[in-house]
Amino acid sequence: MVSEPLILAFDTSAAHCAAALLRGNQVLVARTEVMGRGQAERLMPLLQEILEQAGITWSDLDRIGVGVGPGNFTGIRISVATARGLALSLGIPTIGISTLDAIRAQGRAGTPCVPAPRDMAYIQTGKDAPELVEIATVADPVLPPDPAHLAELMARLAVQAPQESPPPAPLYVRPADAAPARDLPPVVLDDA
Repeated sequence: MVSEPLILAFDTSAAHCAAALLRGNQVLVARTEVMGRGQAERLMPLLQEILEQAGITWSDLDRIGVGVGPGNFTGIRISVATARGLALSLGIPTIGISTLDAIRAQGRAGTPCVPAPRDMAYIQTGKDAPELVEIATVADPVLPPDPAHLAELMARLAVQAPQESPPPAPLYVRPADAAPARDLPPVVLDDA
């Protein structure tokens, strides 16, 4: 008898650390911690706690699902880098899941919509690339569920993805707010 796959999914693309552990269709553990900062320091301990609560070890996992955005640039990089490192060390597939796809998986009518700063929102209509628009222009927004449910949806989508899916990559809709320094590098003097 083949056991049902164990899927760990997590997301830090907004002001949270959220994760869910599924065995087949059953949610074993789902947790969220709301935080504006500190996801990089908290994510791995949170995942370890979830596995321990379920009586699972890292080597028991069959697949990882990870939120790739759109959302907070730093948060997205935290999750994607963590997921890629875990997949490499565990030798299991990692599947990137967009928040917009997770919203769509709820089956609700409307436009998947991820709130963004300054009264803006990330949306995706049809197969077009996601875009940033004023949230007031979205007639029928469907917002993300609570973060624990979002992680659960990501896990459910990850289990359905093909085994040979490409490694997850951040889903950036707009360029970063920060720019590289414009100062010239210092001149290195030779002691000779």
